[in-house]
Amino acid sequence: MIDVLVVDDDFRVADVHAAYVARVPGFRVTGTAHSAGEALAALERRPVDLLLLDHHLPDETGLALVRRLRERQVACDVMMVTAARDVSTVHAAMQHGALQYLVKPFTFAGLRDKLVSYAQLRHALAAPAREAGQDEVDRLFATLRSACAPAGSLPKGHSAPTTDLVLGVLRRAGRPLSAQEVAEATGLSRSTAQRYLKQLERVTGRLTRGRILLGGVLSGAWLGLLIGMIFALFDTSGFAWTSVLMTVVFGAVFGAIWA
Repeated sequence: MIDVLVVDDDFRVADVHAAYVARVPGFRVTGTAHSAGEALAALERRPVDLLLLDHHLPDETGLALVRRLRERQVACDVMMVTAARDVSTVHAAMQHGALQYLVKPFTFAGLRDKLVSYAQLRHALAAPAREAGQDEVDRLFATLRSACAPAGSLPKGHSAPTTDLVLGVLRRAGRPLSAQEVAEATGLSRSTAQRYLKQLERVTGRLTRGRILLGGVLSGAWLGLLIGMIFALFDTSGFAWTSVLMTVVFGAVFGAIWA
């Protein structure tokens, strides 16, 4: 899990951002802080991997806090989440090593895409110590840029990091998945998962509607088999196996519709 500390002077905004982070698979909110002092105290009690940091804090700026963290050699990554949009502040954030800069207000999808890109970077950097060639170095730097780069061939409302997230779930599963299964594995809504599955089918050719339906049919059939076996244990009519078969068929049909 990637531990995150959310720092924002507004209590309600901090809670909203914390809820956003908690919805992204692989991320865990360890706490919220509403000033630089509170953030420092929280980090002393419990180090984190990522600081979700506002710039406008009551005791000092977010960038001043980052500077103090660097001086103390506190090892945590920083993602600026702020309404400050002047170029000088953005430039200063870059100079202080902020990995991402997200301008308020933003949607859950906007934050999710940046978190997914950050998780992909951490995964790439977690490989055993070795030397990297220029191509690999370029890919590492491009990982974070993909969250804000133009979508290219992707239609409006689709992002490269979320597409990669869905593809990763499909590859790890090694079998066709329904939209509901993809939604549960990624933290996306079912409608969003279904939209990305259809886009993958249309653009990449890696999926077909038949495979998506097959995933739904198999999932529904397994669920129907489980329910049928439970009912069969209490069935004394002599038609237990018929009931099991009916629940399997019903489950398969329901799974195909749900997919």
